[in-house]
Amino acid sequence: MDAKTGLFYVFAAILLFAALRVITARNPVHAALYLVLAFFQAAAIWLLLRAEFLAITLVLVYVGAVMVLFLFVVMMLDVNLDGVREGFWKHFPLAGSVGAIIALEMSYVLMGGFRDPPKLAGVPTQLALQASNTKELGKLLYSQYVYPLEVAAVILLVAMIAAIALTMRQRKDAKGTQASEQVRVKRGDRVTLIKMPSTAPAVAAARPEQEVKP
Repeated sequence: MDAKTGLFYVFAAILLFAALRVITARNPVHAALYLVLAFFQAAAIWLLLRAEFLAITLVLVYVGAVMVLFLFVVMMLDVNLDGVREGFWKHFPLAGSVGAIIALEMSYVLMGGFRDPPKLAGVPTQLALQASNTKELGKLLYSQYVYPLEVAAVILLVAMIAAIALTMRQRKDAKGTQASEQVRVKRGDRVTLIKMPSTAPAVAAARPEQEVKP
């Protein structure tokens, strides 16, 4: 067994452990951190498969953006997990069956990946293995697929502008302050001094005299 195979088994073992802890950890923050660990191990396996672009994309997009958002949401919201855990063992047989079917399908697909890599048309196998997939993807994206890439970029830009517009719109039930008005404010606009005497004589309440009956 060479070093590459040994690293694969190490990364795969850590990935399985992290994935198991994601669904068994009681603390949602710990589960999110284990999911980050699983993403890193998956990226390492992608690097072993010479898929540098996919590895970097996995780290930047999922670990750097999605999981950070998950952590903020989980830590800011008080999530009640008692209601989530209800009915876990009730639906476990169905979930286990679906999971077993998915695992068998993935195993069947992955077993085909251990065969010899397919030869590219007109390219020797040695040159195909030494080629950089990131460079080839860049050539395809910015040459053959440049217009779909620009359309996708415009759609993402419109979505970002729409999210900002929905967030920044003025609402009637929202309270806000103007920085220019805060700068121009004076003391008399905020504080009003009222002169009041320090002491005041006590005034006895007048009581009606009680009539004495003979």
